[in-house]
Amino acid sequence: MESCIDYTEPTPIVPPQDIQLYMYHGPVEVPITTYVKLKELPQGILNAGLEVLTDDENGPTYPTVVQQARANMRKYESCVLLTRVGGFYELYLDQADEYGPLLNLKVAQKKTTVGPVSMAGFPFFQLDRFLKILVQDLNKFVAISEEFANDAARKVKSGGLMFDRRVSRIVTPGTLVDEKFLDPYANNFLLAVSAERQINKVHQDSTTASGSTEVPGEATQAIGLAWLDLSTGEFYTQSTKVVALPTALIRIGAKEIIISSTMDQQSKEAIEGVFGQDRYLVTRQQHDAVKSITVANWSTMLETPVPASDHAMFTREEILAGDMLLEYAADKLQGQGITLQPPIRKLEIENMGIDRHSMQGLEILETTKDGLSGGKGSLLHAMRRTVTKGGTRLLRDRISSPSTSLTVICERLNLVELFLMQLELREGVLGLLRRTYDSQRLVQKFALGRGDADDLLSLLRTIIAVQNIFQLLHQAMNNSVRTTDKLGSDHSLASIIQRFSLDGPNVLASRIAEAIDEEGLMASHRNEQMESAKIVSMAQEILEKEGTPTDYESMPRALRSKPSPKDPGDQGSEDDDTWVMRRNASPTLEKLHRSLTDLRQKKTRLTVGLRQQAETSSLTLRWTPGLGHVCHVKGTKDVRMSAANLPSARSASSTKSTRSFYVSEWSTLGGQIDQVRFQIQTEEQRVFQTLRAQVVLNIVKIRRNSAVLDELDVACSSAVLAEEQGFVRPKLNDRLSHIIVGGRHPTVKLGLEEQGRSFVSNDCFVGEEQRVWLITGPNMAGKSTFLRQNALISILAQVGSFVPAEHAEIGIVDNIFSRVGSADNLFKDQSTFMVEMLETAAILKNATRRSFVIMDEVGRGTTPEDGIAVGFACLHHLYHTNRCRTLFATHFHVLADMTKDWDNLGCYCTDVEESSNGTFSYIHRLRPGVNRQSHALKVARLAGIPESAIRIAEKTLGSLQGPLPQRMDGSFSPDRAEASLLSTVG
Repeated sequence: MESCIDYTEPTPIVPPQDIQLYMYHGPVEVPITTYVKLKELPQGILNAGLEVLTDDENGPTYPTVVQQARANMRKYESCVLLTRVGGFYELYLDQADEYGPLLNLKVAQKKTTVGPVSMAGFPFFQLDRFLKILVQDLNKFVAISEEFANDAARKVKSGGLMFDRRVSRIVTPGTLVDEKFLDPYANNFLLAVSAERQINKVHQDSTTASGSTEVPGEATQAIGLAWLDLSTGEFYTQSTKVVALPTALIRIGAKEIIISSTMDQQSKEAIEGVFGQDRYLVTRQQHDAVKSITVANWSTMLETPVPASDHAMFTREEILAGDMLLEYAADKLQGQGITLQPPIRKLEIENMGIDRHSMQGLEILETTKDGLSGGKGSLLHAMRRTVTKGGTRLLRDRISSPSTSLTVICERLNLVELFLMQLELREGVLGLLRRTYDSQRLVQKFALGRGDADDLLSLLRTIIAVQNIFQLLHQAMNNSVRTTDKLGSDHSLASIIQRFSLDGPNVLASRIAEAIDEEGLMASHRNEQMESAKIVSMAQEILEKEGTPTDYESMPRALRSKPSPKDPGDQGSEDDDTWVMRRNASPTLEKLHRSLTDLRQKKTRLTVGLRQQAETSSLTLRWTPGLGHVCHVKGTKDVRMSAANLPSARSASSTKSTRSFYVSEWSTLGGQIDQVRFQIQTEEQRVFQTLRAQVVLNIVKIRRNSAVLDELDVACSSAVLAEEQGFVRPKLNDRLSHIIVGGRHPTVKLGLEEQGRSFVSNDCFVGEEQRVWLITGPNMAGKSTFLRQNALISILAQVGSFVPAEHAEIGIVDNIFSRVGSADNLFKDQSTFMVEMLETAAILKNATRRSFVIMDEVGRGTTPEDGIAVGFACLHHLYHTNRCRTLFATHFHVLADMTKDWDNLGCYCTDVEESSNGTFSYIHRLRPGVNRQSHALKVARLAGIPESAIRIAEKTLGSLQGPLPQRMDGSFSPDRAEASLLSTVG
């Protein structure tokens, strides 16, 4: 019977009795002849619903590399698999079809004995580029499969395979370590959320007789948070409630969130509802919570264990979250050791709460326009004068979670004042800080077994800078004691100096300096570039034929030009050795280098002797990958002379003008040189591992010093900012006052100055006597700016920074709440007004007497009557129930009349000044009173509304401001109003 085979590719003609199969063996294809009976091939029509490609032991099989990739794809089915094959990383099968186009890679069809296999790849040096696309842009998990050379036993067991390909790491958005696309100025946090007990869902709030609002059961449920940054080793935990989870999420800024897949359904719905507000990347982790719940489980992953006396501080939910977090991180690192800092337990009362809406509305970390972290226009951008990466991360952390401790804030302000007063000291410290490297991330690389010689040199320079900073600060303190000035009285400088740990790091720095040869390291880098010439040439050929100019430009600049190749016969010359370690880095290394020098001298004498014996001057002693240790001559005459005068030499290869041949003396000597070189490489690796171990032993002290450097950077940055912008030191207290004289908006002021305009400062005395300010005034006259600037001044003060004002006395704020701006959320079916009401509800439920609330235009998204009612209700609740410091801006002027009997409410307004020629200007300075004109038509004219429309609007406004048409019962009649307006403008 004739068989019908439905292949997408034409069926190849094969010999009648057997088929020759090709297996993929390492980085190159090696034909392996296997004989298969024709009758053993599958017969009949292939079922389209079945998998055509099979790796049945009795039938055709994939090439080896594809088999290994398939096995890894099955094991890590949730990941995109990148398989290392020689100088490339490759995608196979359906993943090549799916992700190749997304990565702008050409997808090829590799013909195999079992059918075509899709594949796509890129050069190894572009790994970070494609990881960024997959992990950061597409939020994919990537499993990286590396080549591991098989030893003799494994080769036999695997049937002669040179390499085994195993997944060495799984890269996810939250587990980045040292990738080049890792943001150096922000932490890369991985967060775990645990809610052990079931959350009782309550769909409606209930109100007690006293008028207080009961929070739903789901909101009061205790949950545990644990988060870490694998790139720095920072580790934190916190116990909180579901209602406070949005604030915690915006403060932490996690790149990836883990929850247990076994969490009960109600808990999962409540928590995931919070995640959905900002579309966080959430991973469900299989977590075994049956084991003992104790902090002691974390000890193996910490640089120092948590003291037993502190175990009781951690709640059960925190420990569960920590267990899940560490288990997940260990799984993604695939057996690499983790060394984290001991967990720091965060308490909500220690930091000012800034909810998600306030963080966005006040543009604290990013602007609403472009969404760029630290982008121009954000508070972080306006404040940043830091010169180190770690200092910028610390500044970002402090801005997102200001302190509520008077002691902590005063210590920070003392340090800022110190550097503001001592210009020479500040400039000296900043100059030394610029010489440092990101030691937090450097030591973490060593803790994970990833650091290299370049990282050791960076660490060396940082330790030297720390020594110089210590000496500079110590000298400044001694000078202050002799002059008895304020510098020594507040002890801020002494406390900083006491925190340095120099003994161990100084010894480490000396050993690094004695061991590493910087010139040799640079030469080694040059050789590495030369060794990659073949890969670069292959990549260039592919890009020139099939790629785009963008693909070519994405290659590293140093690798775009083809390096000039060496003479093929001179590859691997022993005289070109470069060593990273100094000759005297260890006694063994020194001895080996002496041996190598002696052997090279023997080589020189042997070369001279053979040249004399062969009567040729072109004879050289070489090593080539294909021939080994050979004598090489070039030139027709020298070829003849060497053959005649060295009859015992065994020929290796020859051309018309060159000849390579073996001489036993050189073969023996070359083998000895190779052995010593290998021993030197082994000893260098041992010395390097010793240095790496010493770094890990000093990791606590290095991290402690790094933390001090970060604080110095932030303090100097704040001092520079204060000097540039004329900021003053705020006075913090436990009262409920907010006294600001000459306050300015820190970012709006900078923007106006760039345009050549000046900023009008304003006073604010909200608090104990007038805890609510009702603010009215025209559009564009600065009401929203005034609200925001006072909230930002409170944040800056509790960050420990000087503030943009002439004078500032601020009572500690526990939470900042803002209802500013307008936006909808159509994805969640929420209108602009609904979003506004949700934000307002959160404020009214959670604001305390210590909170600072700013509300702008509440009620504007509905009818005037409804808007006034909502606005009054909010004012009433804030005044009588929350009793907090409040700035309330509105265009509903009637609210001033409705609240005129409230003793602790003050009315303030901005205004417009009109000239005789019809022009006008805004009066941005606030004054007591109520402005009942919004001057909206002036803004409309400035915006370019056609003049004809403006005239109609003026007539309409005049009609509305006159007597309103009434119904028979005396109430307002919309229909008659419309008819009256039409007759007016008609």
